[in-house]
Amino acid sequence: MTELSLTILPETPKDAQAIERLHERTFGPGRFVLSAYRLREHVDHLLDVSFTARIGTLLVGSVRQLPVTIGDTPALMLGPLTVEPPFRSRGVGRALLERAINDARAKGHRLIVLVGDEPYYARVGFKPVPKGRMTMPGPVDYSRVLVMELVEGAFEGVSGPIQPDWSKAI
Repeated sequence: MTELSLTILPETPKDAQAIERLHERTFGPGRFVLSAYRLREHVDHLLDVSFTARIGTLLVGSVRQLPVTIGDTPALMLGPLTVEPPFRSRGVGRALLERAINDARAKGHRLIVLVGDEPYYARVGFKPVPKGRMTMPGPVDYSRVLVMELVEGAFEGVSGPIQPDWSKAI
């Protein structure tokens, strides 16, 4: 395979429509019933830790991060992470993840949670949340709830419901 000339940039408001179309194509209408989407109904994602992947001017991927709390502890919820099907398995998702994680850490965030496939996300350091430590609105497979500490020990003693960070509500 040839190397992609990929550019990872912070998301801007102008990207919203193209990203929504990408989500529509990759996740379909069923995405709106997922727990993570329940959280997104109330609080918008943070543009400074959300990114797009482009090849030239073509948008080929996106990752967003939403401010949430776990109990009283502030955190980010990563997702959705999506890549156009023809560009999957080419490092686009990994590049988006690494940029999102590194920028979140640099901006002082301490924890990231997500709902996703452990084998994929474990490669960048996500771990399963111990059973019973968190709850989410709506249906969720708790074996898919993962966490990453951006600061060593940041997850110690953290438990409770994952909720929108109401201090950042739209």
